[in-house]
Order: sequence, then structure tokens, then C-alpha cells
Amino acid sequence: MQLFPKLTVGLLNGWIFLLVYGIIFGGVVKSFPKDVVARLYDTSNWTPVQKTFTRVCKVFGLIIFVLVALTPLSVETFAFWLGSAIFVLGMIGVVIALFDFRHTPADRPATQGLYKISRNPQWVMLVLVFLGTCIAVGSWTACLFWGISVVCAHFRILAEEGACLAQYGDAYRDYMRQIPRYFVFF
Repeated sequence: MQLFPKLTVGLLNGWIFLLVYGIIFGGVVKSFPKDVVARLYDTSNWTPVQKTFTRVCKVFGLIIFVLVALTPLSVETFAFWLGSAIFVLGMIGVVIALFDFRHTPADRPATQGLYKISRNPQWVMLVLVFLGTCIAVGSWTACLFWGISVVCAHFRILAEEGACLAQYGDAYRDYMRQIPRYFVFF
């Protein structure tokens, strides 16, 4: 791992991870009915402050994308293989969580599959996807920006949970009492 690896345009760069993520995530979401996609990205119950904060936080995500895309991969390092394994684990989890969400009726909160152990399994798994990516490219700088984006994601999650409370009421409140926000230890 390097503090700030030399950034170059190349065929064997971190953009490969971003491409795999984009194809899998985009393909899964594109296969969903439009009403499910609309629910997935619904911000109608968010406050203007929450929407603005989320936009600002996306800047950190963009920085990570640029750093990752321009960082050459060192496939012979332990960091590459460790990061790749974390990336794969996260991608599998994201796909499972998305399908768990898809099969939830619109008038009820998602509570099946991975949603039985976390109220936010999509976010938890996305955190793993991008942690794995940052480790695989061997950049401490990318990991730093990843950490900042995780903090930002927490505030987005709070907004999403507030919207779920407004939409589902007591059903979501009961769910919140039973299931931790992230996993057992949170």
C-alpha cells in the first residue's frame, strides 16, 4: 500500500473494479420493474438539507472513482488479493440485498433475507465493495476518502430511515427495535 500511488491511464488499473461493479449493479437494477427502481431511489421524504448533504458527499465518491480508475494494479501484492476478496464478498452481498428489496411489497418495509440481520444491507455491502477496491489498488489516499464517504453514507442512511418511518410508521419502528442499523455489533 502506498500513501499516494502514481496515477496513470492504463489497461491494468483500478477502473476494472469500477467496470465490474457498474455492469453487475447496473444490470441487476435495470432488470427490476420501474416501480421498484423508483422506490430504491426515492428521496421525496427527505429534507432539503439531507438532499444537499448527500450531493456534497457524492463529491468524495467521485474522488474515489478517479483515484481508483487511474491507479495501476499490482496483482502480485497481498493487498490486491485481499481487496479483491473483499470486493467479491461485497458484490455478492449487494446483489442479494437488491433482490431481497425487489421482492418486498411496496406497502411494507424490506425485512427478508439480509434485511433480517441489517436494516441497511445494501449500504453495508457497498461499503465492502469500495473498501475492497481501495485496498486492491493499494492506495491509502483512496482509503482515506473511502472513510470520509462512509461517514457521509451514515447520514444518508439516517435520512432513508427517517423516510421509512414516515412511509411505514409503526411497522418500521418495530423493525428498528428488532434489527440493528448495520449488523449485530451496531
